Amino acid sequence: MTSPTTPLGWQELAALADFKTDPINGPTNAQATLRLFGHAEADVRVTLYRDNHAWCPYCQKVWLWLEEKQIPYRIQKVTMFCYGKKEDWYKRKVPSGMLPAIALDDCLITESDDILIALEKAFGPLNQGMNNPQVLPLRQLERLLFRAWCVWLCYPSRSAQQEKSSREQFTGVVAQVEATLASTPSPYFLSEFGTADVIFTPYVERMNASLYYYKGYSLREANPGFSAWFDAMESRPTYRGTQSDFHTHAHDLPPQMGGCYDNGELLTQTNQVRVDQGPWMGLPDAKYPEPETSRAEALQRVIKHRANIIRVNPADDRLFDEALRCALTHLMTEADCPPPAGTDSALRYLRDRINVPRDMSIYAAKRLRQALEETAALAGDRQGSPLPTHHRRDQDPANFAKV
Repeated sequence: MTSPTTPLGWQELAALADFKTDPINGPTNAQATLRLFGHAEADVRVTLYRDNHAWCPYCQKVWLWLEEKQIPYRIQKVTMFCYGKKEDWYKRKVPSGMLPAIALDDCLITESDDILIALEKAFGPLNQGMNNPQVLPLRQLERLLFRAWCVWLCYPSRSAQQEKSSREQFTGVVAQVEATLASTPSPYFLSEFGTADVIFTPYVERMNASLYYYKGYSLREANPGFSAWFDAMESRPTYRGTQSDFHTHAHDLPPQMGGCYDNGELLTQTNQVRVDQGPWMGLPDAKYPEPETSRAEALQRVIKHRANIIRVNPADDRLFDEALRCALTHLMTEADCPPPAGTDSALRYLRDRINVPRDMSIYAAKRLRQALEETAALAGDRQGSPLPTHHRRDQDPANFAKV
């Protein structure tokens, strides 16, 4: 296709945004505020209070459980402290501000484990329950893995020997998990998917991302049991709808965890450049086949929020409007569309602030990041303003709440 001399207009782009989904009864998605699974709204007994960013690991655990059980529920979204000001209405309901919480038949419950136990009593377990004799030791193993991960990732090593020791402590627990996975006839933690897999999901996903980025260690690629488990999880639309990508996790984890420390090794540096600047296809954050709708999904999501995306970008609105249309034209046509001079940093500012799955699914985000980077490269090599490490208030949902 011949390279266009001018970008497509917003109406022309909208005509290409042929992406439709049913947030209420369709596949798991981060945009829904009501999930019915074919039931009547009168059947709803549960309200899930979860974070706006669809990032909170404990929220993901409850969210995935509800999706797997197909329990009709409402969603009310709350700002995590890291991203902005906690809503007053939620602090009146839950003074600590902690997430997640649920209202079950008007009974408010906090703490993700307590929530799952209460949901089991109301709706039955997800195959094996939280206090099942097979699940209890797996819950303990997950906490052991979590602690070893935190020691390696969240504390600076004062010597090469300390770094080596922390790595060996973590991989030693990984070996226990690998042996557990190998002992079952399925790729899951027990003979079939169930509660144990839901419990492991949030932090194993974050381990996979953070260790790749900060330690040059690929959990998924280095361990056959974990590799098969991730593959099995990604076969489930429920998981794919809650799943985040390496870029989102790598940059949202430091303020949540109190810091993440890289080891400075060459492989770590190589991985960081790839996660930050691409190419994003082929990263071990997603290995299921790319949906044919990924480009249209990215386009549809940008168009929906374009006014606020342009408003919060530090560049001149008129210039960035044109630059964004250049990137979206490239996204949909694969033809080069040079943006206005000086907009390279503005395009990369957006590239770095796409949030998965709040904004869109993994492959849609990969395609959009790629289009933004390739279009920015036509204008120059300036990067956007650095991502903060002590908070992520550059992602304040208040900027998008009314759209």
